[in-house]
Amino acid sequence: MSDAQAAVKRSASKAEGDERHEAIYRAVSDAIVEQRLKPGARLREDALAEVFGISRTGIRKILQRLALEQLVTLTPRRGASVTRPTADEAKDVFDARQLIECGLMPDVARRMGDKEAAELRDMAKRERQALRNGEQSVAIRLSADFHVRIAQLSGNATLAAFVESLCSRSSLILAVYGHPGHLGCESHDHDDLIGYLEAGNGERASAFMSRHLKAIEASLSMVEEEDSAPDLHQIFGG
Repeated sequence: MSDAQAAVKRSASKAEGDERHEAIYRAVSDAIVEQRLKPGARLREDALAEVFGISRTGIRKILQRLALEQLVTLTPRRGASVTRPTADEAKDVFDARQLIECGLMPDVARRMGDKEAAELRDMAKRERQALRNGEQSVAIRLSADFHVRIAQLSGNATLAAFVESLCSRSSLILAVYGHPGHLGCESHDHDDLIGYLEAGNGERASAFMSRHLKAIEASLSMVEEEDSAPDLHQIFGG
């Protein structure tokens, strides 16, 4: 095998490994949002490595990524566990979203075109459909995706990345403390917001976004549960 062929093989192997790690990351992330992995549940590296058939090093990297998104908490000598958001943390997250997302609305309104509005309406439609189908975790993720996409349309990549992190934390908060079949806002809220943005009315969009986020926060029921020991093989189909 030539050096060039070896390089191609290594590149293909790395790409396959990256794809595998991404799939595992998504599986664990989904299990957290869907509450198949409860807040406080321990995530043992050796058990996860066995379930997914990869090295503990690979699992450690995935857990570190989830920790950066604050879906997982890493504690010295105790290892990883699903993050348990508190009432104070939930308030901090929504306060931060108020400051950033509402502040971005004028920029989004100035940049909103027909193509962007159509994309957002499609996302809102899929979110409503998920709720009608009883797919709470899917609806939560689609709602987060909607808010992230709006932030991206502002043109400020740094703030959009921050919004993405906040929405990831909000997804866990909603999954744990939200009400089944309801995301804390009216089903037409996102469509109304798109209307203000499409009309170029950043001030109205900002005020509406503020009310929208406050309604979501007000809908939360902060009742904590005891730690649990998950059956990883059952959760991930092992």
